[in-house]
Amino acid sequence: MATHMLVEEAEYWWISTKRRIEASGDAITWVRFKNEFLKKYFPEDLRNKKEAEFLNLKQGSMSVAEYAAKCEELSRFCPYINAEDAMVSKCVKFENGLRPEIYQYICFHEIRDFTTLVHMCRMFDDAGKAKMNYYKVVSDKK
Repeated sequence: MATHMLVEEAEYWWISTKRRIEASGDAITWVRFKNEFLKKYFPEDLRNKKEAEFLNLKQGSMSVAEYAAKCEELSRFCPYINAEDAMVSKCVKFENGLRPEIYQYICFHEIRDFTTLVHMCRMFDDAGKAKMNYYKVVSDKK
């Protein structure tokens, strides 16, 4: 069914690829199609760059929500980090990329559920922003 979604260049690519696979006598399975498609449109060197981007990701000036979204987006290029038994690794990776003031608060809690970790970090970040705004208002009144 996926091949029916292909249009223009991708459709022409699939027609010739399908002929090549059929001529070799191999079966066309979902795995085979996916591998051929990725080889053509998302080669290994690009996947490796995205994996490296994930591994080097830091929060920097992003909010916790933005950092978490970027982390989720890029984590799909590291299949091993999304495995059932890799939750601890994903949490540790996320923690290590946090800004120091958030990391300092969160690391000793050893939260190993990604959703809970993001939620706690976001609440801490929001509280820090509220505190900063409060002191800004107080100092502006002086």
